[in-house]
Amino acid sequence: MSKLNWGLVGGGEGSQIGPAHRLGAQADGHFRFVAGALDHNPDKGRAYAQSLGIAPDRAYGDWRAMLAGERARDDRIDLVTVATPNATHFEITRAFLEAGFNVLCEKPMTMTVEEGEEIVRVAEASGTVCAVNYCYSAYPMARQMRAMVANGDLGTIRLVVANFSHGHHADARDQDNPRVRWRYDPAQAGVSGQMADCGIHALHLASFVTGDEVAKLSADFASCVPGRELEDDAMVNFRTEGGIVGRLWTSTVAIGRQHGLTLEVYGEKGGLRWAQEQPNQVLWQPLGGRTEILEKGDGTLTADAARLSRVVIGSPEGFPLAVANIYVDLAEVIGARRDGRAPDPAALHYPKATDGARSIAAVHSAVASADAGGEWVDARPPTMR
Repeated sequence: MSKLNWGLVGGGEGSQIGPAHRLGAQADGHFRFVAGALDHNPDKGRAYAQSLGIAPDRAYGDWRAMLAGERARDDRIDLVTVATPNATHFEITRAFLEAGFNVLCEKPMTMTVEEGEEIVRVAEASGTVCAVNYCYSAYPMARQMRAMVANGDLGTIRLVVANFSHGHHADARDQDNPRVRWRYDPAQAGVSGQMADCGIHALHLASFVTGDEVAKLSADFASCVPGRELEDDAMVNFRTEGGIVGRLWTSTVAIGRQHGLTLEVYGEKGGLRWAQEQPNQVLWQPLGGRTEILEKGDGTLTADAARLSRVVIGSPEGFPLAVANIYVDLAEVIGARRDGRAPDPAALHYPKATDGARSIAAVHSAVASADAGGEWVDARPPTMR
């Protein structure tokens, strides 16, 4: 497959997520980094883009200039990644989709449920690929768990427990730290703090691995650090459309926890446990048997896990390569469309606009539930009920 052209909006110098996207997009040689509007400061963005090797005429001052410039080119980008502040995702993503560009959007895809449903509609109407960077679902061992569930190894799934809790925002002295403050400011973060930031990753992973969508939920929110308008801790009980019992805890004040993303899936014939801080291993406990350690790179794993494993068994693969795996899937899907062939079915596991819409609907539902003292509410977008 020949290389595809890739562009980036946001993710400039000093960005937390920008390097992961640049590394991920180019890790496997599927994409060329050819265009960018990398900073809200036009001059700074253009200069940084050129320092990364982008030609001056494709180092844009803002996303609108990039959209206009790329639309006019015969060698236009095949995929654009939107890695800007949350409140800008909807406008930028919609504009590129309407112009016929494929988009990978950082999460949350939108700030409102209505915007999420609109992105789904625009993507379907334009015939474009719209993906959301729920990259944890692209770890090889997350794909292994999904395949085991789908293969019936666990039998009927009864319970899923998701956790994304850390302690890095526990210090009240960070009240004026701009890298922390915005996450609890409704004007910048929207209706939710920690649930919208980390909780939706865990919730998406639970749905992805079980192959079942969240139908309803009950939430309890807390702001443990004085002065925060939005929650820094949340406990969510949920039920899936297929009847799975779900538990989710997400927090930023759990001192001693570092990253904290874990997933446990329990069925009638066995259970699985995975922790992102030890991403190479899944613990598999068959009913009545001994606990087994499944290792990334083991020749006995499923094809879904093997296709996304790059290095030999025992060698770690971390966050940037999980992001890279999203690009592997997108390169296959976009390349197949360009070549007029069917894509590898395994590549279709990438997180889609519907996942982004479901996630933001779950966030808004959790806020409504917490405000109502934990009342059970429908967690789905109205168009998906």
